[in-house]
Amino acid sequence: VQLQASGGGLVQVGGSLRLSCAASGGTFSRYSMAWFRQAPGKERESVAAIRWNGYKYYADSVEGRFTISRDNAEKMVYLRMNSLKSEDTAVYYCAAGQPILSSLGTWRAYPNWGQGTEVTVSS
Repeated sequence: VQLQASGGGLVQVGGSLRLSCAASGGTFSRYSMAWFRQAPGKERESVAAIRWNGYKYYADSVEGRFTISRDNAEKMVYLRMNSLKSEDTAVYYCAAGQPILSSLGTWRAYPNWGQGTEVTVSS
């Protein structure tokens, strides 16, 4: 499956953005889809994931502020980001895979990656 992320940009603290990830090829509905991010000088970290059955996972740092969703018919996954903080600044990547439940937030469990979209939250 090929992934194309979009929607990043510059936003002020407290603002909102919606990231999109378009998938092509593969059987999208069978994949768990996830968002990860990587800030300069930091390791890649999980943000959110959604399984094929709709089960959602969120990292503690974004719980209550971000919402992941998917549209299987359109082969899209979204990340709605509200109440953005400066520490949310990073390149955001979408990923597809079939991890076990306990590995939803583990980047090594996802073999398919998009190119990343940059989010900058300014104060």
